[in-house]
Amino acid sequence: MKKIYLDHAATTPTDPRVVEAMLPHFTDAFGNPSSIHSLGVETRAAVADARERVASLIGAAGDEIIFTSGGTEADNLAIKGVALANAHKGKHIVTTRIEHHAVEESCRYLESQGFKVTYVGVDKDGLVDPKDVEKAVTPETILISVMHANNEVGTIQPIAEIGKMARARGIYFHTDAVQTVGHIPAIVGELGVDLLAISAHKLYGPKGVGVLYVRKGTRIVSFMHGGGQERGLRASTENVPGIVGLGKAAEIAQTEMDAESKRLIRLRDKLIKGLLERIPQTRLNGHPTQRLPNNVNVSIASVEGEPLAVSLDLEGIAVSTGSACSSEAMEPSHVLMAMGLPAELARGSVRFSLGRDNMDADIDRVLEAFPRIVSRLRAVSPLWTGKT
Repeated sequence: MKKIYLDHAATTPTDPRVVEAMLPHFTDAFGNPSSIHSLGVETRAAVADARERVASLIGAAGDEIIFTSGGTEADNLAIKGVALANAHKGKHIVTTRIEHHAVEESCRYLESQGFKVTYVGVDKDGLVDPKDVEKAVTPETILISVMHANNEVGTIQPIAEIGKMARARGIYFHTDAVQTVGHIPAIVGELGVDLLAISAHKLYGPKGVGVLYVRKGTRIVSFMHGGGQERGLRASTENVPGIVGLGKAAEIAQTEMDAESKRLIRLRDKLIKGLLERIPQTRLNGHPTQRLPNNVNVSIASVEGEPLAVSLDLEGIAVSTGSACSSEAMEPSHVLMAMGLPAELARGSVRFSLGRDNMDADIDRVLEAFPRIVSRLRAVSPLWTGKT
C-alpha cells in the first residue's frame, strides 16, 4: 500500500536535486569557508552562491541574508536581537495570539526580562486586523511580529498593510515566513518587513538550516558569541552542505512555485469540498480563500483529533493534529482557541498539508477513508448524537 504523506507543513522530503547539489560538500568540497586555502575558497564561494539564490527568492540583497540552524533560531535572533539592541528606545513588543511557539516563547522570555508584550487577537478565520495591531502600538513599541501565514490553519495575514504602518511609525517589523517562502510570493520590499524567517526543510531543503533576512540598517545584536561568521550575528562554522541545499531549494522554488501553487489549490479545494460534503458537522478552520495553497484544517465534532490521525496512519495516510512542534501536547491548539473555537472542536482538529508528491488519487483515497473512520469513531463516542 502506497504511503500518502499529507503533513508537508511539518516537514517536506528533501528534493533529489537538492541532495545532488549537497553531496560534494560532504566529501570532496568539505573545506571550512573561513580557511584561506583553496578548499576554503571553494566552499566560501558555494555559500556566497546559495546566499544570492535565497536573496533572489525573497527580493533581498545577498548581504541581508543570515544563515541559521532553522526557523526557530531565526525567529529567536530576530525578536531577542532587536529587543536587546533597542531596549534604550523602549521595551514594548506587539505580536499576535496565534504565533508559532518560536515567536511566542521568545516573547515570553523577554517578558521575564522586563519587556512588555501585547498579544493581539484574531477573528474566527484566524485573521488579524491591522487596525488592532496599530491600536496596540505605544510610544515604547520597538518591534511588531506577525507571521506571514499560520502553520496550523493556513490563514495568510495582511503583512503588507501592517508593514506600511510599522514603517510609518518607525517600528521594526518581523514576520515568520517559514510556511510561505517557496510556496507563495514573499518579497520583502512588498511586505514592508525588516526581518523575515525561513526554514529550509519547509521548502524541500534539508533540516538544520534556515535564514533570517535582516534589512540593511536594522539595529540588532547577536545572542550567540564566537567567531565573526554571518556579519557577526551568527557565530559558528557554516553548515555548508545545508546552506548549499537551501540555495538549491530556493532556486527550484523560484522556478516552479507559481505552477505548483495553482496545482495545489485545485487539490486543496477538492479535498475541502469533499470533506465538508461527506462528513456532517465538519468545520473548515482558517480563512476560506486567503489561505496557503496546500493547507486544509478541519474540526470534526464529537471526535478527538489524535485517534483520527492514528486511524488515518493505519490506513497509510500521514496527517497532523495541528502544529507538529507541539503535537504531543494534550491541550487544545492555542491557535484554534484564539479563533474562538470551543475546546471540544479544537481537540477534534486535523491538518492536511499537501505537497509536490500528492496527486488526485491521494485525495480520492482520503475522501474514501476519512468519512469511514469518522463514522466508526463517532459510533463509540458518548458525545455523538447523530444529529446533523
